[in-house]
Amino acid sequence: MSGADRGSERAGARSPSLEGVSSEPSTQQQIEPGDSGESGDAAAGILSRPYRWVTIGMLTLILLSAFEALAVTTVMPTISAQFDGASLYAIAFSGPLAIGVVGMVVAGNWADRSGPKRALFVSVACFVGGLIVAGFAVNMELLVLGRLVSGLGGGGLTVALYVLVARVYPERLHAGVFAGFAASWVVPSLVGPLVAGVVAETVGWRWVFLGVVVLAVLAMVMVVPVMRRFETTSTAVAWNPARILWSAVAAAAVLAASLSGQFTGPAVWMIAVGSIAVATVALRPLLPAGALRARHGLPGIILLRGIVSGSFVAAETYLPYFLTSQHALSPALAGLALSFAGLAWAAASGLQGKYSERISDVASIRIGVVLVTVAIVLVLTASLLDLSPVVSIGAWLFAGAGMGTMYPRMSMATLRLSTPLNQGFNSSALTIADSIGAAAALALTAAVFSSFAGPSAWAFTGCFALAAVLGVVALVLSGRARS
Repeated sequence: MSGADRGSERAGARSPSLEGVSSEPSTQQQIEPGDSGESGDAAAGILSRPYRWVTIGMLTLILLSAFEALAVTTVMPTISAQFDGASLYAIAFSGPLAIGVVGMVVAGNWADRSGPKRALFVSVACFVGGLIVAGFAVNMELLVLGRLVSGLGGGGLTVALYVLVARVYPERLHAGVFAGFAASWVVPSLVGPLVAGVVAETVGWRWVFLGVVVLAVLAMVMVVPVMRRFETTSTAVAWNPARILWSAVAAAAVLAASLSGQFTGPAVWMIAVGSIAVATVALRPLLPAGALRARHGLPGIILLRGIVSGSFVAAETYLPYFLTSQHALSPALAGLALSFAGLAWAAASGLQGKYSERISDVASIRIGVVLVTVAIVLVLTASLLDLSPVVSIGAWLFAGAGMGTMYPRMSMATLRLSTPLNQGFNSSALTIADSIGAAAALALTAAVFSSFAGPSAWAFTGCFALAAVLGVVALVLSGRARS
């Protein structure tokens, strides 16, 4: 979900940023097939002998990052109930998304200065360290801390891997690697929530975190040999402290908003709204001019991406919680809603690849927004009227289809409206809007949940209503995607 893609682009947290990927020729030596003891073969693919293990290792790291991001949504209701952590439920999701933006910016800048080696090692160390803290947490506070550390590493990890692709593979293989990255998001979307539910019900929720640690270490073992071939040398690229600082301010403001649930009365909304306002100001230098004013064209697309991401993630995060607490479904059954949405997302993304020339960007985006908003309204109605959980699970198919319909078109439009000089900045801006939009929406749900003393039927209804309002706003602004 969530750089920017889940089927083609997700969320993310879920999504890799191109920030820091320089358009200048690399100072690092590219690894060619002959470097591995094999004669150069123009037909060599990403799984041919010279690239096989590094490809498998990188795809595994992306898959594990995606699995962790999606699986936690399924098991978090169980964790929250065990630790009595309802007031910190939102920050367990918004925190990693927000702080991941800092990881993206720092890793991108670091990789431009001295190559992807150190950035990748430090990012994976943070990702794994955070998972260990979460896996051994004895209270909700420690679990949230672990999620924050892993989120920081996850944001940097994807950027470092993107730079690694440029350094290791010849240009003709880039499309194949990125297609593999996209597939590595689709698979966890389909089976991750269900697998996480089964793991939680059998060996315990802690292994959702600790199991990923073991696999991540094995993945790095595959990547390390190719990393040894890089000399870590500094280039003329300077650190960009202003950009890093603004990303940190935006992340800190969103985290503060997410903690609004710890307070009562008017203070809840004062803290939430005030913090979101600060985050909005901090975002200005990180986005194209006019984005916060929804100017037509690229700025409007980037703002729309953030609003849509907030609408979808705010509802999806609370849907399994709603199904387990209000309908007594098991984590595995509640996870079916997310698995179905992942399947619909992948199918819709595939259709976009086939028929993109027949439908305009604006039409595709509008169709996607309508599908997501209708799905959220159906879930809201099910919550209000206490309808069967089948309604909510079925409705979320439409949400996945809507995201798969609009997300690839937003990314395609962003690249089309960019020049070689600003492709990295604009791609990064799209990812940042995606992550901060989702994190800010989750921060507001924390205020809603606190106001209704959740978890209760009205608390969930309030969260779904907030998501629906964001969906309507996105629909009103969808015409701004037209350049």
